[in-house]
Amino acid sequence: MPAHPPRAANRGRRRTLAANRVSLEGWGWSGVPCTPLWELEAHAQKEWLGSQPGNEGRARFGRSPAFRARALLQEMDWEQLELNPRVVAALRKADIKSIKEVLNLSGADLQRLMKLSSADAECLLKTVSRSLRRNCMLTALQLYQDKDHFASQHQKLSLGCSVLDNLLKGGIPLVGITELAGESSAGKTQISLQLCLCVQYPYKYGGLESGAVYICTEDAFPSKRLQQLIDQQHKLRADVPPEVIQKIRFGNNIFVEHAADLDTFHNCITKRISLLLKRGMVRLVVIDSIAALFRCEFGASDSVLKARYLQMFGAQLHSLSTRFSTPVVCINQVTDAVGESEAAQCGCGSVDNKVTPALGITWANHLLMRLMVSRVSQRDQLSGAVFHHAGTVRTLRVAFAPHLPPSFCCYTVELEGVKGIK
Repeated sequence: MPAHPPRAANRGRRRTLAANRVSLEGWGWSGVPCTPLWELEAHAQKEWLGSQPGNEGRARFGRSPAFRARALLQEMDWEQLELNPRVVAALRKADIKSIKEVLNLSGADLQRLMKLSSADAECLLKTVSRSLRRNCMLTALQLYQDKDHFASQHQKLSLGCSVLDNLLKGGIPLVGITELAGESSAGKTQISLQLCLCVQYPYKYGGLESGAVYICTEDAFPSKRLQQLIDQQHKLRADVPPEVIQKIRFGNNIFVEHAADLDTFHNCITKRISLLLKRGMVRLVVIDSIAALFRCEFGASDSVLKARYLQMFGAQLHSLSTRFSTPVVCINQVTDAVGESEAAQCGCGSVDNKVTPALGITWANHLLMRLMVSRVSQRDQLSGAVFHHAGTVRTLRVAFAPHLPPSFCCYTVELEGVKGIK
C-alpha cells in the first residue's frame, strides 16, 4: 500500500537533515571545536526568534542576507498570502510549513504532492516568490538614512597599517575578488599573512572577528614567518590595547589547505571552505597563488579549456564572497609584457617594469580590484627617485578598482610585518 504523501515527504526531510549533519572530523586541524552545522543553524534560528528585545529582531529581519535566508525556514501562516483557500488547505494537508519547502519543489512535484492543477502550482510558486521580494525596493533617501542597511558594502578589512589603509580607503572590500600581483620577493605573501592576522581583530580595529583560510598551490605554508608576525603583533598594532592582542589565539584561527591541481582546488573551494564559511569560522580566503594551478596543467593549444576553468573558478569564488561577505585575495604571478597594449588590456597602465599579471583578460574580468606590488631598484633609491630608507623599499599600486583612483604608496617588510612609508 503506498505511503501517505505527507509521511513520505516527512521521511524525505528527515533523510535530508541526517545527510546535512556534517562535521569537520578528519580534516587534520587540531585545537578547533567541531560543532555540527545543523546545531549552529538551529541555535541561530532560536536566537533570532527569542533573544531580540522589542522590535530589534524585526528591524534586522530583511536587512541582512543571513536573516532573509532564515525567513525561508520559518513556519508560515499561509492565510497571510493571497492564495486560494483550496491551495492553503492543500499546503496544510501536505504538511508544508515553510517557504523553503515550497521553493525546493518544482511545479510538477507540487502538483503530485498536493494534488493541484498546473495553474494552481504555478500561482503558488509566484505568490511565494513575491512574498520574499516584498519591500526590497528602497529609495536613495532610505539608504542614506539607514546607514547600516548595506554596512558590508562600506566596511573594509584593514591591512594593519594606516598608510596602506589610506591608500585603499579603509582596506580590502568584503565582497569581491582582490588580486595581489607582482614579481618574486615583492612582498605578496607578507601582505597576505598580515591580512590573515588582521581579520581576527575586533571590528573596531579593522578586523572581522573571524579566522582565515590560506590555500597553498605551490610552496609550503610559511609557518615560521607567521609565528614571527604573531610574536610581533604588539609592535605592529600599537593602536590595539595589549590585552586585546593577548586574548586572540591567532594560530588556531588560520586554516591551511594545499591544492596542487585543479581537482583538489575545486573540491577545496566548493566543499571544505564552504563548510567553514557556513559555520562562521572564517571570513577571509587567501589563494597563493592562482596562476600556479594553470601553469603546468594547460599547453598553448588548450586556451579554450583554460578559459572555461578560469570562468568556473572565478564564478565560484564570487559566489562564496557574496554569500558570506568574505573577501577573497588571490596572489598572482607576472609575465613579461610584450607591449603597452597588453599591459593596458590587463589594467596595468604602463610597462615600466615590463611585466603584466598572468592569466590574461579572462581572469582580469572576474576581479573587483587589482593591486600591483614591486621592488624599487637600488638605483632609484640612491638617485632619490624614492627617498632614502633603510632596507628594501617596495611599492603597492592600485591598477584598477571601481572605488579608487590609480595611486601608489611605498612600504617595507620588517620583522614585525608590512609597514607603509609616509
